[in-house]
Amino acid sequence: MAKIILATRNKHKVTEIRAMLAEFDIEIITLDDISKDLILREDGDTFEANAFQKARTVYDHTKMTALADDSGLEVFYLNGRPGVFSARYAGTKATDEMNNKRLLKEMRGVAPRRRKAQFRSILALAGKDLEEITDGICPGVINEMPQGTNGFGYDPVFVPDGFSKTYAELTAEEKNRISHRALSLAKMKDVLKEKLPFLTK
Repeated sequence: MAKIILATRNKHKVTEIRAMLAEFDIEIITLDDISKDLILREDGDTFEANAFQKARTVYDHTKMTALADDSGLEVFYLNGRPGVFSARYAGTKATDEMNNKRLLKEMRGVAPRRRKAQFRSILALAGKDLEEITDGICPGVINEMPQGTNGFGYDPVFVPDGFSKTYAELTAEEKNRISHRALSLAKMKDVLKEKLPFLTK
């Protein structure tokens, strides 16, 4: 059985990715299973740079094929912020609640037609003689207040196009059909179907 290590310590991302890759004969290992000390830098100025940096760092350290996600929320009214700073928008030790609070404060009073945003996910696969990247975008709008208890991050304030509920009000199954990460993973599945025989065992 092939093995892939997920270059993240975000348990929510691990759960989502594992569920979406369940169809493959792959043993999915987390970074915490391998090393508690390995530090993954995210100092790139794009999601692509950060995803590749994380995947390549984990592969270089473990010699196992690594899959990394870098994703975030881009709000058009805020010129694309929080973007690559999504996880630390309210500070380096910010909680999801703190990030959402800052975002909603900045969007206070903004008209509905100007609240458009999108979630973007970039997945990078790195291994021996292997570098692949896929992307996924889910457009929507920023809600005026948090709603829902599912999901994580900005899920309680993001309403995807075609829905009247936030990400955090959707079931895991609903979200995994339309989310930015689901779309990026759908493309990565095509890559895995081709590359699976060559992945590190």
